[in-house]
Amino acid sequence: MNATPARRRIAAPVVASALALGLLGAAQPSSPSAQHAATRWTAAWGASPQLPSTGFTPNWSQEGFSRQTVRQVVRVTGAGEQARIRLSNAYGTSPLTITGATIARTANGKGAAVEAGSVRHLTFSGKQSVEIPARGELRSDAARLPLDRLESVTVTLYLAGTTGPATFHSQAWADTYRAEGDHRADSSGAAFTDTTQSWYYLTGVEVGGSAPRRNDGVVLFGDSITDSFGSTPNTNRRYSDALAERTGRPVVNQGIGGNLVLNDSAWYGERATARFGRDALDQPGVSTVVVLEGLNDIGFSEAKNQPTYKPSPVVSSAELITGYRKLIRAAHAKGLRAVGSTLLPLKGSDHWGEHAARAGDEVNHWIRTSGEFDAYADFDKVLAAPDDPDRLNPAYDYGDALHPNDAGYRLMAKTVAEVL
Repeated sequence: MNATPARRRIAAPVVASALALGLLGAAQPSSPSAQHAATRWTAAWGASPQLPSTGFTPNWSQEGFSRQTVRQVVRVTGAGEQARIRLSNAYGTSPLTITGATIARTANGKGAAVEAGSVRHLTFSGKQSVEIPARGELRSDAARLPLDRLESVTVTLYLAGTTGPATFHSQAWADTYRAEGDHRADSSGAAFTDTTQSWYYLTGVEVGGSAPRRNDGVVLFGDSITDSFGSTPNTNRRYSDALAERTGRPVVNQGIGGNLVLNDSAWYGERATARFGRDALDQPGVSTVVVLEGLNDIGFSEAKNQPTYKPSPVVSSAELITGYRKLIRAAHAKGLRAVGSTLLPLKGSDHWGEHAARAGDEVNHWIRTSGEFDAYADFDKVLAAPDDPDRLNPAYDYGDALHPNDAGYRLMAKTVAEVL
């Protein structure tokens, strides 16, 4: 059972865009309705939630937390006078109690320490403690914390009860810190002696203010390449970081390693067509969604002796295109621009084979010629080896013939920027 404070409020799911959230000052709360009406919100960071699993790297998702503090460092891609967070218990089977949460500027842009004097206690409908129902999500009230774009912020959650398995995002490419006991307000990082490279419960940071909201945000939606597998940890060298740096626009990364367009996976998240609304369309201030997904749909059936690559049916290009069309229609129904991305070269990887090669070529031809996406980024062309168009250029290869390295992610960002 979760420990429950004497006074708490039950959280409402975040599905309603008109969720009544107040704007809280650093010291005294103000009128929620009046402040909320004056605040314009923009998604500045995000991570797609996943089922608890062991993943490819050690993480705490299956054991969960008990009387522990979790500290997570993220970099926002938009500026604002206030900040609020988005939390998810999407894969919890029981209510989750957040005993308390804080947000602060990260000391020196990295590590578990935060800037002294910048710690803000977050509230939820005016209360510091909140219960998130099983399969629920919520946003916090706003905190007065002016942030610059590309600034690192630290979100700290204290979990006094026993959570059970935790909704998380497996591949963060950044350290997350854990401490025993309540250290949510600590400026020092000394108590945070345990680390993993996953994110827990935290799925968004939004920035806001009284100025007109930006409506030029970009969601990058996809699999491990969007998630930026192979980028250098703790350096913000993901594809999404590079795009934010190049364009100056807010960018939200909603990639999940191993994700599939057409099938759910216990390891790699709900299928793209099921999670698209939550992860891509329900982001404030966004105008464009960039879709890069499908290599796993056509490639898992080629891999041998990979127990995590399940389900792995042989998927045709026509089936994959049907999935893309669902995403395009959903984006257009929300008034968003849908940008497609050709599938990267994969010869030499464990996803490569006769079927994957043929289906990949057919899908890429459709993306280039059908005109159904509003624009497309031709990753297949720009990342191909000069002497073999089916193979990833060694200059951009992380080392598995499938994922780009830091230079490859920068080139992807340049390619997308040209069609935004």
